[in-house]
Amino acid sequence: MESSPGFSGHIVGLLKSYMRDLVDQAEQETHSLKQFGFTPDPYRPDQALSDLLALLDDRIESEGIQVGLPDNFLHDMWNLCNEALSPISDRVWLEGNLSGQNPGKARMRELTYQALVDFIEVRSGNDR
Repeated sequence: MESSPGFSGHIVGLLKSYMRDLVDQAEQETHSLKQFGFTPDPYRPDQALSDLLALLDDRIESEGIQVGLPDNFLHDMWNLCNEALSPISDRVWLEGNLSGQNPGKARMRELTYQALVDFIEVRSGNDR
């Protein structure tokens, strides 16, 4: 099993900012769908991680050097997400089902990204 890279506080802060953007986007999307009478499709942790990786790819191309993202960051994140998917999915399933409701896209992203940040912090030895 490949060991996860340690990310600096700056990198984790950027990740959290990008994750917040994705959660906000999902909230707006869900609101728009409901406004027009549509029911949002079920959403899973693997989709949340894929969306994060796609956003990171875009952000790295547009602002990577300016914000201090290392060259190998996307590759490291892809490996980390692959490694973390199973424990994150288990945790999100448990947390998402505690309320007895099916979490929507925004809540699923929130739970997934919090689990990913926790995974990163534990791997980096910065357990809260």
